[in-house]
Amino acid sequence: MPFKFTPKEIADVILIEPKAFSDDRGYFFENYKKSDFLNNGIEYDFVQDNTSFSDGNVIRGLHFQAPPYDQGKLVRTINGKILDVAVDVRKGSPTYGKWVSEVLSGEDMKMLWIPPGFAHGFLTLTESLVHYKVTGEYNKESEGGLLWNDPELGIPSPSKDVQLSPKDEEWPTISELKSPFIYKRGR
Repeated sequence: MPFKFTPKEIADVILIEPKAFSDDRGYFFENYKKSDFLNNGIEYDFVQDNTSFSDGNVIRGLHFQAPPYDQGKLVRTINGKILDVAVDVRKGSPTYGKWVSEVLSGEDMKMLWIPPGFAHGFLTLTESLVHYKVTGEYNKESEGGLLWNDPELGIPSPSKDVQLSPKDEEWPTISELKSPFIYKRGR
């Protein structure tokens, strides 16, 4: 198996480490293999790939799409380094309002699986090129999000000088959120 799957503190979020094969020419690794993902509980079809480029010290998120356009995301950094964050926004979940994070870099090739029902965002620790596969196509009318610096969430603020979009400055806090997601055991 070319991947190592490690559940994070919120078990539905999974750190995925591909096995890279290196020699003096460079390296090769598989980004995705449906059978391995299925065998490790990621039973979703990916329907769209996205790529973003950001300068360092940029926050993108925290975003989600409401059902029926909800998205799971498989996130990896091609170049650079990010702090990737997932916040559980599934009503009734024992971990509602809790978050997990992982530093992802182009050097370590790690990926993070974030299932539907989570708000997702990242901080670029350096200039970064980020790629993510999603399980639902983009739908503007179903966009939602959380305020990244909500004190109730307690996600550490890396700096006061972060750049983010005006839209990301206006998302609700976790206590103001009317979450469209319902927790289902195992998902």
